[in-house]
Amino acid sequence: MTDIPRGTAVPKAEPAASNTYFIAWRWHFYAGLYVIPFLTMLALTGLMMLWVSWSSGIGSERLAVTPSGDLLPASTLQATAEAAVPGATAFHYLEPLAADRVAIVAVAADGVKTGVALDPYSGEVLRSFDWQAGWYDWLSVIHGTLMLGVTGDRMIEIAASLGLIMIATGIYLHWPRGQSGWRGALVPRLSARGRSWWKSLHGVLGFWVSALLVVFLVSGLSWSGVWGEKFVQAWNTFPAEKYAPPPSEAVAVAAGEATHDMAMHEMPMSDDVHAKMNHGAEKEVPWTLEQAPMPASGSLAGTAAIDGAPDLDSVVGFARALGFDGRFQVALPDGPEGVWTVSHDSASNDGPGAGSDRTLHLDRYTGNVLADIRYADYSPYAKAMAWGVAFHEGDLGVWNLVLNTLFCLSVVFLTVSGLVMWWKRRPDRAGRLAAPPRSPERSLWKGAAVLVVILSALFPLAGAAIVAAWLLDLTLLRLMPGLKRAVS
Repeated sequence: MTDIPRGTAVPKAEPAASNTYFIAWRWHFYAGLYVIPFLTMLALTGLMMLWVSWSSGIGSERLAVTPSGDLLPASTLQATAEAAVPGATAFHYLEPLAADRVAIVAVAADGVKTGVALDPYSGEVLRSFDWQAGWYDWLSVIHGTLMLGVTGDRMIEIAASLGLIMIATGIYLHWPRGQSGWRGALVPRLSARGRSWWKSLHGVLGFWVSALLVVFLVSGLSWSGVWGEKFVQAWNTFPAEKYAPPPSEAVAVAAGEATHDMAMHEMPMSDDVHAKMNHGAEKEVPWTLEQAPMPASGSLAGTAAIDGAPDLDSVVGFARALGFDGRFQVALPDGPEGVWTVSHDSASNDGPGAGSDRTLHLDRYTGNVLADIRYADYSPYAKAMAWGVAFHEGDLGVWNLVLNTLFCLSVVFLTVSGLVMWWKRRPDRAGRLAAPPRSPERSLWKGAAVLVVILSALFPLAGAAIVAAWLLDLTLLRLMPGLKRAVS
């Protein structure tokens, strides 16, 4: 497809291939009208979240300390943190990232949650901060909901779904044709001028990052409220029937007993689901567990582990004996039926990969293990999501940080270059949007109708948006020719 000089008439399509090209171009253009603002926002907020996370982590967890002797008991750190905030009660403990990093205890008083960073060797309070209310958390709310709650989530889900259409049509538009071949598809023509220069860079860069963009959009969509929550997440939620773990040598060693028979009692379930453990907009619970019900304390169910009612020291010691290495988190019981939860997972940035994901629930009265859920227990899609989230958040190492940074900058360039190409193609004083021309071959739109049906089945909100635009074209725009011309 040759470039069209600004202000000149668009040539009519001739063969069927050209007709298909015009259809793909129009889909790419109109989808872009909605997608570009959201894609730009997602790239910019994602880039900022990436670097905030790498520079500071959760609150002040990257603060350095000088190792000196043995670590203080976790209960001592808990008492110090509670004393630092009058009337506060601890609800969360974070094991230090490394031997030379702080421990974090989160406390709550009068509905206000505060994180307290402590030297794990001396117990000195190094800093207090608003829990889950920093720059990362603020950016996360924008990134996930535009600060509009459910409405924002649905708007972003539509944009991400239509973004997949833009990728498919963009690849079709840039696919090598004629004399340019694969070199023209993979290497930009830096010698070009004007709109041709922008088009070459836009097409080549889009071609290279399209696979990554699919990964980011699909992993993001898997958190969304309709396609994610109602479809793929619901189908891949970890089954509560598998909670009670079989006796294991690790549990026997940690508890100091030779054998452990599973108690013949039905596992009681709480009315809460794991998603309640997320703090604000943060997605800290493994994706496959968010909709799974929490087990409840107060029965003889589970496998014997800690002798008697656990406290923070015994839970932390038990976790270390089981092999929880580096940073792990302990959520203290919430209410009479609450459980102790020990977790190490990629969704919370606890480690460099998803293979070591593990979530452990213990009865607050008996110390029995009620659930021991590991990466190996995830469904295939949940395993892919665990790695996808870690990759999405840049948790797999410096290479991941660099790659995601370049990717976010590339997405911003794609959105900007798309707008520049439109502006350069748009005739002077056109008084209209100057969309790509319609294909004169009307029968080809039957294929588009089939595509809408498929999209509606796979991504309901994208299908609904396309149907809404089609109905608008059939009704309001036909009654208002001036408006129809403006958007044509």
